[in-house]
Amino acid sequence: MDQPSTAAVSDNPPVVPSDVDPGSAEGPSVLGIKPVYADPTETGLRSLSSAQWRSGIAAWLGWLFDGLDMHLYTLVATPFVLQLLSKSKLDAEANHKMALIQGSFLVGWAIGGGFFGRLGDVLGRSRSLALTILTYAVFTGLSFVAQTWWQLLIFRFLAALGIGGEWAVGSSLLSETWPKRWRPWVAACLQTAVNIGVLMATAAGVLLSDVAPRYVFLVGILPALLVFWIRKSVPEPAEWHAAHAEAGGEVPHVTDLFRGSVRRTTVMTIIVCACSLTAWWAFMFWNTQYMPRLPDVAGWTDAEKRRLMSSSFFLVIGVSIAGNFFAAALAKLLGFRRAIVLMCVGFFLTMFGTYVVPRDHVSMMRWIPWVGFFSGVFGLFTMYLPPLFPTLLRTTGAGFSYNIGRIVAAAGTVFFGFRQLGNVDDFRRVLLYTSFVFLPAAAVALLLPELPKAEELPEGV
Repeated sequence: MDQPSTAAVSDNPPVVPSDVDPGSAEGPSVLGIKPVYADPTETGLRSLSSAQWRSGIAAWLGWLFDGLDMHLYTLVATPFVLQLLSKSKLDAEANHKMALIQGSFLVGWAIGGGFFGRLGDVLGRSRSLALTILTYAVFTGLSFVAQTWWQLLIFRFLAALGIGGEWAVGSSLLSETWPKRWRPWVAACLQTAVNIGVLMATAAGVLLSDVAPRYVFLVGILPALLVFWIRKSVPEPAEWHAAHAEAGGEVPHVTDLFRGSVRRTTVMTIIVCACSLTAWWAFMFWNTQYMPRLPDVAGWTDAEKRRLMSSSFFLVIGVSIAGNFFAAALAKLLGFRRAIVLMCVGFFLTMFGTYVVPRDHVSMMRWIPWVGFFSGVFGLFTMYLPPLFPTLLRTTGAGFSYNIGRIVAAAGTVFFGFRQLGNVDDFRRVLLYTSFVFLPAAAVALLLPELPKAEELPEGV
């Protein structure tokens, strides 16, 4: 019963005939598939084929719009939900509804990671990437027409399906098409795209601060324009084609993630991702509710509070870009596994230090950028997780393992939202206790397998 199907968990790449040059973009076909993605030696970006550039641009833009769409609600949660509930001030009911909407988004993200990850293995990376972007663009735009809180909940849930799926598909596409030696830096660049998307969302919130909150969601329609170019210009990886041809059309089952040698990898990555994502999303969502309630800020006008939140958000995300490349440097030097452990420990120390004592807004602005810095760990997952799984389970495994953690994060968001967070110290304690979740993430990460270091990877593998 523990033996999965051969096609599902074969750890060996397709056998390439001896007359095929794996570094050639124009050489003979592999199993009938002409290789369009070159795998150059480290001679620079000029060695990349046009197909590799197109896949990189598609994944990077997909992630940029991912970041844009995922944070639009965070920026307008309070005023929009109050408007939908016909209330002028936050109360227990408004807190509950805000938490439920954010929780539904995280659940949708988790389900989308598994669903579109599965499509990525069955239909192909390029096709599935286009579908994920179209999904989150359409339903983010539809949030504009929500007339009740539960309509907004549904639209955010459906948009999250595409956002969760885009992570799995985009990361697998690049792990199969760009040089293996560049994985740490590719990971940093991909995560930076998300950060820039978040900054764009924040900028849109500032520019549209004088209009009704619902107008912010119209910005989320823009990614739909990218779909047409992806379907026309981005080919499927030869590795995916070859794996399907070798498997003789046999499609692996999702249950194969929990069979044989793959099971341990699946369980370990779920624990690491669930713990780290729970703490990060608690910070991202509840800190925005905490800072406006600080004693030295409570008397400010609403406009002044919004400016403070925008400034703090820009600071956290801006510093996180540096954290992405710091994490990549650690991965290059020590390997992905050790880098993930160290980044999780840093995450704990900075988040614990931020909330262990009450602080004013000036002190908070000095501490929270360091929390953002260690969020660079999430960039490492993009290039570390997909290669841990066999080709025909790659987007399914990476998408499921990474995103399923958001269900735990959703449960935490809803749980704390339904607590009576009546004063500022309640929020501080919630964030302080959540910081400890990074410790089991670091401990379990020590048990994960390690990818070969860059210098140990022969080109063309």
